[in-house]
Amino acid sequence: MEIIVACCAGIDVHKKRVSVCVRRVGPTGRVTNKLREFGTMTGDILALGDWLAKYDVSQVAMESMGVYWKPLWNLLEDRFTLLLCNPREVKQVPGRKTDTRDCQWLAQLLQYGLLRSSFIPPRPQRELRDLTRHRAQVVGEKTRAANRIQKVLEDANIKLASVASDVMGKSGRMMLEAIISGEEDPKRLADLAQRKMRAKIPELRRALRGGVTEHHRYMLRTLYDHVQYLEKTIAGLNEHIALVLGCDELNEERSQGEAAVPFAEAQALLETVPGIDTCAARTILAETGTDMSRFPTPGHFASWAGLCPGNNESAGKRKSGKTTHGNRWLKRVLTQSAWAASHTKDTYLSAQYRRLAARRGKKRALVALAHSIQVSIYAMLEQRVTYTDLGPEHFQTIAPHKRAKHLKRQIEKLGYAVTIEELEHVA
Repeated sequence: MEIIVACCAGIDVHKKRVSVCVRRVGPTGRVTNKLREFGTMTGDILALGDWLAKYDVSQVAMESMGVYWKPLWNLLEDRFTLLLCNPREVKQVPGRKTDTRDCQWLAQLLQYGLLRSSFIPPRPQRELRDLTRHRAQVVGEKTRAANRIQKVLEDANIKLASVASDVMGKSGRMMLEAIISGEEDPKRLADLAQRKMRAKIPELRRALRGGVTEHHRYMLRTLYDHVQYLEKTIAGLNEHIALVLGCDELNEERSQGEAAVPFAEAQALLETVPGIDTCAARTILAETGTDMSRFPTPGHFASWAGLCPGNNESAGKRKSGKTTHGNRWLKRVLTQSAWAASHTKDTYLSAQYRRLAARRGKKRALVALAHSIQVSIYAMLEQRVTYTDLGPEHFQTIAPHKRAKHLKRQIEKLGYAVTIEELEHVA
């Protein structure tokens, strides 16, 4: 095989130590391997960098093992061309597997140009990713804490969730605080209802009659305080994310690529898509960046997020079309945006959802909707244009002859005879 890189290195990463192999091709064409182990402390990693520089290493490959690769990447990215590889794509041949053989195998594959690197954004974008992902986890923890409150209420036979659509809404919180304070009268608790909830006071009086004990009040107080703490944390994260997005360092990173769009402009473009709000737009941009040139086609972009059908075909038979694994954080926010878009009125996306849900089911329709949103994002960031909605009538204008035949069959099923005659277009 043709040698692509004359001198390269492979690193097998672990928690406490790393195994390194430097693979060089001499003037006579002879290949030599230099093997060594290093620790993972900062001083050890810097010594590793000096050792690689001594042999004039140009490219370094490593596997993405948990978070253990991040210190090496942060300390070596300014000195070498780093490739972070998927372990599934570089798995060693079964048998005789050691750390030394793993790093040798990585170096050999890199030398022949058989490795492809995962997309690792610049450091400012990686820090923004950490913030948006942490925010998503905190929001999930808040949801779990709210569910625990509902569990305690059910244990006390307080059926507030059977009447109120949101137990943690304004009315529900006032009733919850009163219960924690010791109020037991269902009439007084029901009178705390606000606005539209006041129409449900008779039902609330029945639902709020239960058997709340001191144990229940203690549990509710602890969980409610936890929810309030998480809400303050989310508000603080939102403020800090907005502050980070306005920093010059992040904007400079965005402007380095020729196809990169300024972040503020990209966020404004994404917010024109039905179902995408400010929070979703920031999360999407934190995961993808604004430079779409790193993805050859919209299909590659969708595959990277895991929103395209998988290929599993043998002997001419398609066995499965299950979506592939991808960026789960991006897939999550796009699916949430698709659900919001499916509930909009008079839009192309809502019409597409209803059209697919009737035939394929709601879950498949949501994945298809998320795919459509992602393709739109690719075109918007690549061409720097706002979202153009095709309208809810778009599908009715596609293939009018087929639609006419379909309607004719539907009418004939009702027992009527129909003759279709095409009208001349009037200028």
